[in-house]
Amino acid sequence: MIVLLVALGLVAWWRRGWLERSQDRPIRAAAERYQVDPALVKAVVWRESRFDPEARGRAGEMGLMQLREDAAREWADAEGIEAFEHEHCLNPVTNTLAGAFYLGKLLKRFAQADDPRPYALAAYNAGRSNALKWATGEAATNSARFIEQIAFPATRAYVLAVLDRARKYQRDFPPVARP
Repeated sequence: MIVLLVALGLVAWWRRGWLERSQDRPIRAAAERYQVDPALVKAVVWRESRFDPEARGRAGEMGLMQLREDAAREWADAEGIEAFEHEHCLNPVTNTLAGAFYLGKLLKRFAQADDPRPYALAAYNAGRSNALKWATGEAATNSARFIEQIAFPATRAYVLAVLDRARKYQRDFPPVARP
């Protein structure tokens, strides 16, 4: 009985590790294309879908990065993809490209901050308008103050969890080289 439990534990441990690495190729390619830290993209994938490309959210989000139709369509329009359907977001390559594009756009939107990642993640999770409401006064450029100003506890927890996971992934998933 103990041998069976140990064997099941080892299989579960192996599967979790395999699953966590299963989307590295599309994540790395999308991060490189849109010049976004691949560890951050991977951390968003971890938090949004736990690496399940078929994941669907209650508000119509789809795929690895749980993209809503408007964000995915924004990417498709920018890339000149005319026959785009939201269902294409169930493809890991399409999803990570669209998600990295959108995340990169949010990071640029908050480039004036000492660390734009918390702002971008808050906007990714709770919407740009909410992130802009929280980015006032000292919190407009000070990311620690911004995190304190996030009015939604679930969004604050999301931001902190993704940043923590991105630090973990940084060891094995270094940032892309900037030209």
